[in-house]
Amino acid sequence: MTEDIVAGVLRQWQQVHPGLDTGPMAVIGRLNRCSALLQQAADAPLRREGLTRPEFDILGTLRRMDRELTPGRIARETFASGAAVTKRVRQLETRGLVARRPDERDRRVSHLSLTDEGRAVIDRLLPEQLRYEAGLLEGIDGKRRTELSEGLAELLVLLEGRLGSLLD
Repeated sequence: MTEDIVAGVLRQWQQVHPGLDTGPMAVIGRLNRCSALLQQAADAPLRREGLTRPEFDILGTLRRMDRELTPGRIARETFASGAAVTKRVRQLETRGLVARRPDERDRRVSHLSLTDEGRAVIDRLLPEQLRYEAGLLEGIDGKRRTELSEGLAELLVLLEGRLGSLLD
């Protein structure tokens, strides 16, 4: 197997600090590097549609939850700030993909939903995006993908518990 860039970094640290446990760096460094590369590569179908990943996430959230949502709920679901969601929703609204309805009791609150066009875009784009992402993972067989997914799920639950309590 070809050596990845993180292996070279780990080797350099071992030369400078022999015996230093670089195990955490091996995992987190690789996750960070994979994340950066995936962010660059994984959004090609979205770019062709004129969408950013965060806009796609908003459309996807509205579609998978299949009901009106407040911007605050979308922020929680997409791990974005309220201000970022507001800006993205405004752009999606301008494009006719999202509709906003003011709350009847509290005019400061709005309820968001997909328009027919927004639903058509996400329903057309999601299968294409998933095929594209499957292509990015083609070199990993099904069993290894499952193991990788389960390992990442375990890490995610661990981090959400630890970091969630630190951020609250």
